[in-house]
Amino acid sequence: MNSVARPKELGSGSGLVGTPYSARQLKVLHIGKFYPPHKGGIESHLQALAGELRKSVDLRVLVASDDHRSHEEVLDRVVVSRVPTHLTLASTPVCTGMISKIRGIEADIIHLHWPNPTAVLSYLASKCPGRLVITYHSDVTRQRLLGALFEPFLHSLLRRSSAILITSPNYLESSPILAHYRERCHLIPLGIDLNQFNEVDPAQVAALRNTYGDRLILSVGRMVYYKGFEYLIRAMSQVRGKLLIIGDGPLRAQLQKLTADLELTDRVFLSGEVPGTLAPYYQASDVFALASVARSEAFGIVQVEAMASGIPVVNTRIDSGVPFVSLDGQTGFTVPPRDPSALAVALNRLLDDQALRRSLGDAARLRARQEFSLEMMAARTLAVYSAVMDRNNSSQTN
Repeated sequence: MNSVARPKELGSGSGLVGTPYSARQLKVLHIGKFYPPHKGGIESHLQALAGELRKSVDLRVLVASDDHRSHEEVLDRVVVSRVPTHLTLASTPVCTGMISKIRGIEADIIHLHWPNPTAVLSYLASKCPGRLVITYHSDVTRQRLLGALFEPFLHSLLRRSSAILITSPNYLESSPILAHYRERCHLIPLGIDLNQFNEVDPAQVAALRNTYGDRLILSVGRMVYYKGFEYLIRAMSQVRGKLLIIGDGPLRAQLQKLTADLELTDRVFLSGEVPGTLAPYYQASDVFALASVARSEAFGIVQVEAMASGIPVVNTRIDSGVPFVSLDGQTGFTVPPRDPSALAVALNRLLDDQALRRSLGDAARLRARQEFSLEMMAARTLAVYSAVMDRNNSSQTN
């Protein structure tokens, strides 16, 4: 992928000291859809990234409120402005006040997280002079008609961008939208705080092992169509072990019925949401499974959590970032999607071979540290900011 820049090629990215902006802290506005405590993958990513970036830049976050009220608060030293939501269309909050809010916040860089149609239209209408950076989390995959109708606005946004951050090379190769903007794309994989998966209470791990026993497979996620839990449960008819699925969602009742119909209730457990950290559950497990079946699963950050815990991953070969995170034969195994038999073969192989499990788990932990740490993600993002501002400064000088 020679046409995709690695931010490390633009500078070390450890901060902004030594750049033309060391005398004045860079002002950055992040625009997302929602922000925690609202739950969601992009929301958690935005919170983690903002918490790390605010150590180096003057950072604010602008998102939709969960209600009709305006909120401004400081969460973990991050200033978060929530604009009132007037109504919701196709899972998208409509916030007319976001336009004036963008105009009223002075920023050197606007960092917008897509998909988020409200943010796109608000940014375009605001005519904000700041340099635009976009994190392109995913294409619009479910609402294809609405996505096609909105596409001209998305292209208008992308043409205005100084940099587009992609989370995996695989997603760039499979996205018809990003194909037009390869020269603007910079590879910055998602990162998490890895330390939380090292600091685990042994008593909690022992209690979980006592509850579920040995040869435990773990899977985590919302119970929705693209997670592929149906195929993972079907695979358990052929697997010599137990499966614990943590998460909730609209398909939970259907998955519980499938488990009962297959007479697997003594080996497949659907726990729903669990309180607190999931770190003890990863440590108590032998293998992690991500059986996703569609590119709506753009990255699969739960794989990184498992890898940071030192357990191998069985994932699926879908055209997204999923097989980029955990590598086939290196940190686990990758199998075709919607294939219970292939899942079963991979899971049994790992459960039956402790030495292989340990070897792949060690490699998984190392890959998590080298590629998917929160500090690495923030440093790479800062490097892009610095390069964007340097280019802007050079163009104005010339």
